[in-house]
Amino acid sequence: QVQLAESGGGLVQAGGSLRLSCAASGNIVSIDLMGWYRQAPGKQRELVARITSGGTTNYADSVKGRFTISRDNAKNTVYLQMNSLKPEDTAAYYCNADIASPPRVVFVPYWGQGTQVTVSS
Repeated sequence: QVQLAESGGGLVQAGGSLRLSCAASGNIVSIDLMGWYRQAPGKQRELVARITSGGTTNYADSVKGRFTISRDNAKNTVYLQMNSLKPEDTAAYYCNADIASPPRVVFVPYWGQGTQVTVSS
């Protein structure tokens, strides 16, 4: 059974920083894309940032220059460093990863349970 466990959310003032972590565990053969999405109340879930196994990244325009995604392949973990946080960054943040595990040989998307980030003005 593959699981994604997020940590690092919380309450921070505008201009502050938070670092989110997401560790994949279970019987894992390989992990392809890893990423972070967020969903604010009344809005659709949106991509924040994602990173390939080779380290190629892409970001939503709204977070470019403020957020940095990284990963540690040896630890099956992805991180999101969030700086210069704004009230509009307030949302539940979800980790996503495309993971191959036995007996399948295809990548299947998995989601974490979500961690709340609240930015006060």
